[in-house]
Amino acid sequence: MRGNLQTKSFAELGLSPKVLAAVEAAGYTTPTPIQAEAIPVALTGRDVLGIAQTGTGKTASFVLPMITRLESGRARARMPRSLILAPTRELAAQVAQSFEKYGVNHKLNVALLIGGVSMDDQTRTLDRGADVLIATPGRLLDHFQRGRVMLMGVEILVIDEADRMLDMGFIPDIEKICKLLPPKRQTLFFSATMPPEIQRLVDNFLVNPARIEVAKPATTAQAITKRFIYCRNGEAWAKREQLRQLIRSQDVKNAIIFCNRKRDVAILHRSLLKHGFNAGALHGDMDQKSRMETLDAFRAGEITFLAASDVAARGLDIPEVSHVFNFDVPWSADDYVHRIGRTGRAGREGFAATLVTKEELKLVKQIEQVTNEAPVWIGDPPTEEDFAEASSRNKRRRGGKGQKQEASAQAQPQRKAKRERSRRDKAPEKQVDASPQEAQAETKPAATPQNASRNGKPRAKPRAVETSRPAPQPAQSQERERKPEPVGVGFADKIPAFLQRPVRIAKAANE
Repeated sequence: MRGNLQTKSFAELGLSPKVLAAVEAAGYTTPTPIQAEAIPVALTGRDVLGIAQTGTGKTASFVLPMITRLESGRARARMPRSLILAPTRELAAQVAQSFEKYGVNHKLNVALLIGGVSMDDQTRTLDRGADVLIATPGRLLDHFQRGRVMLMGVEILVIDEADRMLDMGFIPDIEKICKLLPPKRQTLFFSATMPPEIQRLVDNFLVNPARIEVAKPATTAQAITKRFIYCRNGEAWAKREQLRQLIRSQDVKNAIIFCNRKRDVAILHRSLLKHGFNAGALHGDMDQKSRMETLDAFRAGEITFLAASDVAARGLDIPEVSHVFNFDVPWSADDYVHRIGRTGRAGREGFAATLVTKEELKLVKQIEQVTNEAPVWIGDPPTEEDFAEASSRNKRRRGGKGQKQEASAQAQPQRKAKRERSRRDKAPEKQVDASPQEAQAETKPAATPQNASRNGKPRAKPRAVETSRPAPQPAQSQERERKPEPVGVGFADKIPAFLQRPVRIAKAANE
C-alpha cells in the first residue's frame, strides 16, 4: 500500500474520541506514514503486515487501534483479550508505557510478563483479568505451562520486531504460541526486514494481510551524518583512546556506544568512568531492575553516555539521542542500520560514527552494499592495500579450512578401502574353519545309524541330495560352533582374577 497523502491528522483515521483526546494530550497532531496507513486498516479487523524500520512510530500504529477496539467488552480471569509479543524486556516495558499514555481515558487492565520480575505478582495480575497482555515469548510459555494463563480468548495478536525475534531464536516459540491461539483472530505483524524465515511465518499465520511498507528495508535515515574512523592499531586500548578523542571533538548531548560483546560493554563502561565520563551500561547479563533504572536515568538525562550491546539497538523509545558511536562494527549490516537509527529520530539531525579495524574492513564493504552509500572517513582512510590485505587474510583463512576439508575428503576413500580390506581379511577366516567340515561331509559321510543296515551290511550309497547336507557334529563340536567368536577384549576381561572373586563382607559384632 502507498501512503495516503490526503490524511493530515489523527481525526481522519477513525479513532474513538477518547483515544483522540489522549493523543492530543500527548502533544501529537500529525500521524507518521506507518500510522496513517496501518491504523485505518487495523480498525477494520483485517490482518496487517507492517514493514518499517525503527523510529517510524509503529508502536502507536497498533496501540491506538487496539485501545479503540477494546473499549467494548470485559476481560475474564486468566483469559487476556489481546496479546503483544516483544523480543526484549525493555521493548515490552516500552509498549506497556504506551498503553498508559494513550489509554489514560480508559480502564484497561494491562499485564506485563517479562523476566527478572516476580512470577507471583504477574500471576495475581492475570487472575484479575487482562485486557492487554504484553509478554516476551519465554515468560509467556512459562506461565502457560504452569496453567496460569489461557489463550483461547485472544482477539488481537501483535508480533513486534519479528526480525529481532528471528535473531534471538524465538521463532519456534512464536510458532508454538500462535498454535495455542484461536484461529479466528486479528494479527498485526511488524518487522523491519523480511528474510525467508519471517515470510514463512507470515504465510502460515496471517490471513490475506494488508502489506504496508513505508521505508525500504535496510536504508538509513538521511538526517543522520554517518562517519567512519580507521583504527590502524586494532588493540582495544587504542580504540578506547581514539573513541575518547572523538567524543571530545563532538558536541555530544547524549550518546549510545555499541559493542558487539557483553564483556566489552563492561570494560568500556569502566574505562569511561575512569576517564571522567558520565556513563552507564546496558547489556543482557544485567538484572531487570538495573537495566530499567539505567534506561530511565539515560532518558532523564542523568547519564550522558550509555555503553550497550545490541539489546538496546532496536525498538527502545529513547528520544533525542544526539550521537551514536559504534565501538565495534556490527557483524550484520542490518544491525548497523538499526544501531544508528537510535539517532536522527522524528526529523531531528543525528550523528553516527563507527570505529573500524583492519579485520573489520570486510564488514564495511557489506554495509556499503546494503546502504548504497560510500563510507566517509574522519582522518586518514584505509588504503587499497589495507582492503586487499584484509581480503587476502580472509581468503587464507577460508583456504586453510577448505584445504583441510579437501584433504579429509581425499583421505575418506582411502579409509573406506582400508575398512573394506579389513572386512575381506576377516571373512575368509570364518570360511576356512567351516570348509573342511563341509568337504568331509561331502566326500565321506559320518558313520551314523542312518548309514548302516539292521543286518550289519552297509546300506546303498546315499542320494546326492542327502550327501550334500553337512554331517552332524559331535556334541562338543556343535557347542563350540554355537559360541560366538570374541570381537575384542572387553573391560571385564582385563580385570585380574583376584578382583573378579566376590568379596564377602564381614558382619559387625553388634549387627
